[in-house]
Amino acid sequence: MDEIPVPTPSVEKKKEVIHTVMDDFPADWPMQNGTVGIFFLPYFILADVLNSESSFQVPSGWNNISDQNQTDHNLDIHFEATMKPCNERKKPLHEKVAIVTGSTYGIGFAIARRLAQDGAHVLLCSRKQHNVDKAAEQLKGEGLSVYAMVCHVGNKEDREKLVATAIEVFGKIDILVCNAAVNPFIGPIFDTTEDMWTKVFHINVISTFFMIKLVVPHMQKQGGGSIILCSSFLGYIPQPPLGPYAITKTTLLGLTNVLATALRCMNIRVNGLALGLINTSFSKVMRKTPEFESKWNAVGVNRLGEPEECAGIASFLCSDDASYINGENIAVAGGMQGRL
Repeated sequence: MDEIPVPTPSVEKKKEVIHTVMDDFPADWPMQNGTVGIFFLPYFILADVLNSESSFQVPSGWNNISDQNQTDHNLDIHFEATMKPCNERKKPLHEKVAIVTGSTYGIGFAIARRLAQDGAHVLLCSRKQHNVDKAAEQLKGEGLSVYAMVCHVGNKEDREKLVATAIEVFGKIDILVCNAAVNPFIGPIFDTTEDMWTKVFHINVISTFFMIKLVVPHMQKQGGGSIILCSSFLGYIPQPPLGPYAITKTTLLGLTNVLATALRCMNIRVNGLALGLINTSFSKVMRKTPEFESKWNAVGVNRLGEPEECAGIASFLCSDDASYINGENIAVAGGMQGRL
């Protein structure tokens, strides 16, 4: 039996078929999460398979969808591959400028180092000159871009000078990590004094807010930024022997949420780190306090965290990879149990 010849559709006919299918597609069809792309993909493949010489191309932005659909759904879909080869990718914080308070030792130092390793220019600060000099020397010796100065975050003039120095030296501010904190008391909560409460709230909460207030205009001017507040797991499970300190950390959890909402219109993201029991001199006194010795295992602690284990997540939150993460308090606590 002779084969019946099958006519090969012309390029114009293929265009007509595909346009017809797409134009007849319901205007109110959900166009989210790739639904449209999955539906139409066979038609696009068919256009090339039927005739390899076809000049038909799918325009960027799904321009074949009817004007009615484009208007209704305000599509902004792009097909171009944006991934670059690994050897062409820049470091995640390339040319960003970061201020890290309380950054000459411990967690703050680890975060400052990691931000610089990931491409940022980092302004270190601390209350004591010899700590500042030692930290700067070490990081510069590692080939990292850092500048260091003395700053007591509880002092308004020091905060203003810190921000002014960042602008003078680096020209902008992209990142602020608020790590500086104090804990003036460990013991029965009713042994605390008004001065103790005033000091811990002034440094841990009030100064943090006003530090943020200083950098926001600079971030807004350049179109966005990232802010990280270093809180603690004690904010979730406050303990009486650390009452004032723990309550300031609970306050920072709330401040993170409030600021994230207030600043998102400026493209400034605010996230918090609820840090666990980390191996630093800051936590050493707490670890040696008898009231706490029997409690660590009960809340899930089987080892101390290291400062470097807090640094990677901080750098990630400051990067474009975290561009859709805002208002989160992320626990870096080794599985420690307890939430508000």
